[in-house]
Amino acid sequence: MSTRFIVIAAQAEAASQVSDDFAALVPASTLARVSAAGTSTSEAITSDPEQALPRVVEDIRSRTEDVVLIDALPEGSVSTFDTLGWNLDVAASTNTRVIAAFDTEGASPELIEREIEVLDRRARQHATRVAAVALPSAVASHVKTQLPVLELPFNAQTLDAASALEAPQVVTPLSFQADLIDRARSNRKRIVLPEPEDDRVLRAAAIVLERGIADLVLLGNAQAINARAAELGLDVSAATVVSVDDPAYAERYAEEFARLRAKKGVTIEQARDKVRDVSYFGTMMVHMGDADGMVSGAIHTTAHTIVPSFQIIKTAPGVSIVSSVFLMLLKDRVWAFGDCAVNPNPTPEQLADIAISSAATARQFGLDPKVAMLSYSTGTSGSGVDVDAVVEATRLAREKAPDLALEGPIQFDASVDEAVASVKLPDSPVAGHANVFIFPSLNAGNIGYKAVQRSSGAVAIGPVLQGLNKPVNDLSRGALVEDIVNTVALTAVQAQG
Repeated sequence: MSTRFIVIAAQAEAASQVSDDFAALVPASTLARVSAAGTSTSEAITSDPEQALPRVVEDIRSRTEDVVLIDALPEGSVSTFDTLGWNLDVAASTNTRVIAAFDTEGASPELIEREIEVLDRRARQHATRVAAVALPSAVASHVKTQLPVLELPFNAQTLDAASALEAPQVVTPLSFQADLIDRARSNRKRIVLPEPEDDRVLRAAAIVLERGIADLVLLGNAQAINARAAELGLDVSAATVVSVDDPAYAERYAEEFARLRAKKGVTIEQARDKVRDVSYFGTMMVHMGDADGMVSGAIHTTAHTIVPSFQIIKTAPGVSIVSSVFLMLLKDRVWAFGDCAVNPNPTPEQLADIAISSAATARQFGLDPKVAMLSYSTGTSGSGVDVDAVVEATRLAREKAPDLALEGPIQFDASVDEAVASVKLPDSPVAGHANVFIFPSLNAGNIGYKAVQRSSGAVAIGPVLQGLNKPVNDLSRGALVEDIVNTVALTAVQAQG
């Protein structure tokens, strides 16, 4: 992976000079010098920064040179626009080392120290930090700072010192989504979308195909789908369109469904009728290996989407229950919340399985799982039937997965706040550091994820279904196009195993 740097200064000339000096140290064949605007124009960025930022992040992350030097947008270059905030957001979402530069002429050491402190505080507000400060040699010895200092003028050793700087480890929503898409692209899977009559699904399909995230199967009438895509100005020609009446699939699926449901008394005639339903047809596609996963629910209810998967795909070996997690993309980290969408009142045995499945899902998406079994009690501080259920679920989960970092019962504050954890559970490796949260009921889980989503601005991806033999994921009927694209990407990653 490329090592990325950005030089940020309040004065455009200071940033430009330091960037030029730094670039001169890097062999041209191994250097990419790009703008913090990516390939976007300043007008596109300022008119719609929320839409422009993902494109810029993707532009920068796509560079494969050993060193990528990002030229910051000059401060004040665009009036009424937070240029510094933009530069820091770009740095945060591209794992870029921020080098701070200053116009030190005539400035006292105390003023420079104050400027360093202010810039570093601002960087942290944008989920990143200043990795180093560039100062003239004559000034550096008089400035007190905890940050590494790269002395000017730069020399042959400066590049080594810069490359050794600690890279930011935060995960922003944009960087997580970019990583997700990169992983999906690395081993493309075939995902079936049963609802292309919904314009959001059609728009998402065009994006998925354009960006090479997955291969797609659209269920429906090819003429109608292509006509609507043309009306919307979309290109979905790379998708395979399959009708539920297609004889190459329909009879084979009916026979297999009748076999699977024979003990329930399903006849071949009933099976033929059932598999004409797009949810059943799409699920049969996954079961029969004609697709690797399915994403549905933009039009249909959760039950309509997932009940066929219970009947056809069924649970993975060793898993007793299908459950869900939401991946909560906070400003500088990712949490997993389970189960917030499927099981109303899980038993202790089911809660234990939900915890183990949620940890496995978290690991699949890059987290080192530390599981908190949530309750209104921490340790032995409370009692009652609800607490006892979490105590038993924790015991069972530890018995089934002894190597899993897991704590319970534990209150939410003790699971995420180190100060609270040091008082309530001082010897726990999970308390204060949890990133997978298991709610004791659907009631608590649904309230919990929506409270965090709405109060913190977190991006909630999901629900991600877990425990099935093959991936099927449900969309909210209020899903945005971006939500559908993300869900297709994560379904593809699940299908990779």
